[in-house]
Amino acid sequence: MKSFLTTIIICSTIFAQAQIVKVDSTTHWKKGLNFGINLNQASFSSNWKAGGVNSIGLNTLFNYKANYKSGKNSWDNEIDMLFGFVNNQGQGYRKTSDRIYLDTKYGRDLSDHWGLFSSLTFTTQFTKGYNYNDDDTKDMISDIFAPAFITSAWGLEYHPVDYFKLRIAPFAPRLTIVKDPARFITVVGPAPYGVEPPDETRIEWLAFQMQAEFNKDIAENLNLKWRYVMFANYETLEGKKIDHRLDLNITAKVNQFINVSVGGILLYDYDQDTSVQLSQALTIGFAYSFRNYKEK
Repeated sequence: MKSFLTTIIICSTIFAQAQIVKVDSTTHWKKGLNFGINLNQASFSSNWKAGGVNSIGLNTLFNYKANYKSGKNSWDNEIDMLFGFVNNQGQGYRKTSDRIYLDTKYGRDLSDHWGLFSSLTFTTQFTKGYNYNDDDTKDMISDIFAPAFITSAWGLEYHPVDYFKLRIAPFAPRLTIVKDPARFITVVGPAPYGVEPPDETRIEWLAFQMQAEFNKDIAENLNLKWRYVMFANYETLEGKKIDHRLDLNITAKVNQFINVSVGGILLYDYDQDTSVQLSQALTIGFAYSFRNYKEK
């Protein structure tokens, strides 16, 4: 317990010194960094009559954006990572969140609100994922690069306001990577994530992708951020085989250093599961941010 409290104190000191907004009007780059960490811990003596399980948990998020704009040309880059776990006594470590998202996009304006774009997106996870059974056994169902998705999208972007963007890509080939897919066959299916062993990759050349992003303070100290992606393979085009993913997050700023965030993910991917997948998380913790520009 003493070491845990020491960690909290140390984190408080670091974040208190690291809240930075330094405007740089001499550059064409807009850079922003957000980092959050949430720790939770509980312990009980052996004679605690109300009952309980000793546990410790950690949730972290890291988001970095570097966007360049000069004349009609733009280059936007984003790194978005999440990882969390909980360790309950008798159960061991179990993941609560796990994601790696990288996106880079070149754009050229055609008008005030429309432009051409070309983007490259990569998504995967950090560690193994398991399905936990009632008999205290577990089946591995995912891993780093199992799956991983690389999508190259080409098309038009609509940006009527700073906080909303819509990408429409009639040509969006996607590469699916599943390292050693044979290990997932018994729990995921005969073709894990659409990749049939012994192959470890699948390329969907003729595909369509639409991506919409919204990021705005909808009230004082309250931010709403969401990203929706739709992906459709022209060769297998039918309603049930169109992929949908919605990431939603609402963040409330309690004070200069503490945020409360609630978020969720809705995912439908026919190659993963024929039903909708849902994920939800609530975090309260320290927040660090840096940017070299002022929000409008």
